Amino acid sequence: MPDQNETVARVSAAFATLPEVVAVAVAGSASTGESDDLSDVDLYVFTREDLPLEKRAAVAYGFAPAAEVGHDRWGPNDEWEDPASGEGVDAVYWTTGWMEDAIDRLLLRHEPSVGYSTCFLHSIRLCRPLHDPSGWLARLKERADGPYPDGLRAAVIRHNHPVLRDTRSSYRAQLGKAVARLDAVSVNHRVAAYLASYFDVIYAVNRVPHPGEKRLLSLTERLCPLRPASMRADVERLVAAGPAEVLVALDAASDGLDVLLALEGLLA
Repeated sequence: MPDQNETVARVSAAFATLPEVVAVAVAGSASTGESDDLSDVDLYVFTREDLPLEKRAAVAYGFAPAAEVGHDRWGPNDEWEDPASGEGVDAVYWTTGWMEDAIDRLLLRHEPSVGYSTCFLHSIRLCRPLHDPSGWLARLKERADGPYPDGLRAAVIRHNHPVLRDTRSSYRAQLGKAVARLDAVSVNHRVAAYLASYFDVIYAVNRVPHPGEKRLLSLTERLCPLRPASMRADVERLVAAGPAEVLVALDAASDGLDVLLALEGLLA
């Protein structure tokens, strides 16, 4: 794997010249040392206000004339391949106010999501500042590194556990209808949604921010000592299950999770 430090430094320095930019950080596997040959360089660019597209383009095209600028479907980001190193670069843009509110939503207001509740908390904890002249990002990281609130833990579990199979519109109920209709696309979609909430519960039990969907089984085994005893086997069985077995596999995964919650005194 080529050394990413030079690419990171050059791109960070280019963004640091823009007056709107408050901080730049390296994120993802490049910040944790877990990158491989398929990993991009992920950069977080924090700004006082939305960075104009033309300024984003000027930085991106300065490194790669064929850069893809304006990927805003999942939030503002630009992507390109760095000609000097051959590495992919993914620049993600957030305003400081938006990110501060995202952290407040978790640490102060204890507002969960349906799946991936605490991913932004994980992102701030793990990102490595490259440019932070005002110390804004250092202060935000200090907040994010604090204790995982009990109220947030309870809220994530309360929000995600019932929809696994306990409510009328649970993922299990939706999956049952999809199987009955022989709707393979819906089956796939519901299994993925189920797993998002399943792992959200596990990470909340452990008071660990959710790291996102990549390498999730391995990361959960490393980061979450409290987990269903047969988690890997249950998840791999569910993902591979055909229509005749998928509900049985889902129930096995839910049974294992319920045992964990009961042992921790968290099963409502």
